[in-house]
Amino acid sequence: MTTSQLVHDQKPGAARREGRPGIALTVIAACQLMVVLDATIVNIALPHIQNALEFSTTDLTWVVSAYTLTFGGLLLLGGRAGDILGRRRVFMTGILLFTVASLLGGFAQEPWQLLAARALQGAGGAIASPTSLALITTTFPEGPERNRAFGVFAAVSAGGGAIGLLAGGMLTEWLDWRWVLFVNVPIGVLIAVLTPMYINESERHPGRFDIAGALTSTVGMASLVYGFIRAAEEGWRDSLTLGSFGAAVVLLLAFGVIESRAREPITPLKMFADRNRSGTYVIMLSLAAAMFGMFFFIVLFVQNVLGYTPIQAGLAFLPITVAIVTGAGLSQRLLPVLGPKPFMMTGSALVVLGLGWLTFISPDSAYIGGVLGPMLIFGFGMGLNFVTLTLTAVSGVAQHEAGAASGLLNATQQVGGSLGLSILTTVFGTASRDEAKAQLPDFMANGSAEQKAAFANSGQLPAPWGHEVLAHGISTAFIPAVAMAVLALLTATLVIRVRKSDLEALSGTAGAAGPSGG
Repeated sequence: MTTSQLVHDQKPGAARREGRPGIALTVIAACQLMVVLDATIVNIALPHIQNALEFSTTDLTWVVSAYTLTFGGLLLLGGRAGDILGRRRVFMTGILLFTVASLLGGFAQEPWQLLAARALQGAGGAIASPTSLALITTTFPEGPERNRAFGVFAAVSAGGGAIGLLAGGMLTEWLDWRWVLFVNVPIGVLIAVLTPMYINESERHPGRFDIAGALTSTVGMASLVYGFIRAAEEGWRDSLTLGSFGAAVVLLLAFGVIESRAREPITPLKMFADRNRSGTYVIMLSLAAAMFGMFFFIVLFVQNVLGYTPIQAGLAFLPITVAIVTGAGLSQRLLPVLGPKPFMMTGSALVVLGLGWLTFISPDSAYIGGVLGPMLIFGFGMGLNFVTLTLTAVSGVAQHEAGAASGLLNATQQVGGSLGLSILTTVFGTASRDEAKAQLPDFMANGSAEQKAAFANSGQLPAPWGHEVLAHGISTAFIPAVAMAVLALLTATLVIRVRKSDLEALSGTAGAAGPSGG
């Protein structure tokens, strides 16, 4: 049989080079790696982005939130699109959108250009990420082969954050901060080229798109986040601040109405009817809110106060990744023995302890005693929760709804992180302004002429006064982070009532669970 006959006889949507599962898995895992590491690879570059594009510290949070809001808000819609239009087609669309957005972001000359590119990146990630996981089920037969593929996918998800920290540090220090975005371009192009060659198209399933639900939820949350960040700079009586909160209330109420009436809602409200599942979503939202803030502010502290280079900052965060992976592995092994509740309670309590320790951070804090210790406690506590929350979210859900339940948990993580970071930023902005006023008399009395000239141009107090302002703002911002973790602990203690037997059928899928980035 000739090559032309072979091509002619292939089923529509079949890979041009079938029978290469190793390459297919590499392509799928590469997509997940790119999406997961993009949060941490950009985090390390934040101080350099701030200086290059002249972001204020409060506005800088949008570099994170623009990505996570669109990613979380459109995640469920992306999964639905894969089912309806074909997973390979949607996967490639998401990859190409992510790649183009990365290229545009790397060339950004103004803050709004970078933020627009980050929002497009989030949309591309929301389209590609859920379909990448779904492609494993259509590419690999059920059994040991699929389980191994899920294991690789989970390892990439867990390790992507650490790789992003190191890669972000190296690219920022050795090249330029723009390369944390440019690096996605060759990877994305290669994935797009290889996908039709080695991955089959999935069967399409009829369905409807809940565009109205996706837009009202995403824009509503963006308005809420903008309100908090605006309040940090302009105060609570500012007209735009009040208008943003008003728009958020209207849009989120409209979202609830739309979802209650939609034939195929993007967020099935019945998922919240079960107390364990609702409690799981509250815990994830609360912990993610604290986690995103912790990463954002500690990155600024170690580089701007401790004076770490980007590579040193990346290395400084590696222990928290090890702590998260260790906690996740321990919980996965012992869940069948102890059940989920002890891990949720212990993990949340450790997060409270770690964040409480960070409220004492000051310009005199050393890395070992002031940063590393609380990060290890925090990371281990988060690790105990990740697998546990994922399994509890899908416990008792029909098989055909398990994707929606776990997808909603991932969306909650992203949206909760954006909301939490904006709240912490509001507290940071207020505390920093108050501390700057307190430091100003001493600066005017003891600062040099050159420092005063620089202050007149930038409005930013130089070191050591500026370090006092930044550290005070950060330590104060961790107080609401503690409150968020306490909410998670109370929810785990008072709401969750999952038995060990409820998770027995699901424990084998724990390997594919884990954070989706951030």
